[in-house]
Amino acid sequence: MQHHISAITFLVDNYDSAIAYFTQTLNFSLTEDRDKGEGSRFVLVTPKGSATSLLLAKAKSDEDKAMIGKQAGGKVFMILHTDDFWRDHQSMCDKGVEFLETPREEAYGTVAIFKDCFGNKWDLLQPAPANLN
Repeated sequence: MQHHISAITFLVDNYDSAIAYFTQTLNFSLTEDRDKGEGSRFVLVTPKGSATSLLLAKAKSDEDKAMIGKQAGGKVFMILHTDDFWRDHQSMCDKGVEFLETPREEAYGTVAIFKDCFGNKWDLLQPAPANLN
């Protein structure tokens, strides 16, 4: 039996601004945008080359609204892998993404924490080449 995560719910305050952020700033693809009626939509955005999407869910209750930007408390919520850290870091900086630290080299790769437009923390990570020894 095989399993994989196909989508992770991501709370937003507005579908269209969230789609614009993910597609224009982080270069994700808009995978699906379907009207479900009564102001609700089924919206998936997907990092290029990924099998896992974010399901953008518009917060409706006060409890949901309070969670926007705090989906992992104060911890890093998502890790965005890249095949070229410096290209993507520069592109994101050029588009106004706030990095919370200077990029650093770790045993596992090149990494820096950034905040999305909602306040969630992410790692931008280019994994280190596998040790072939």
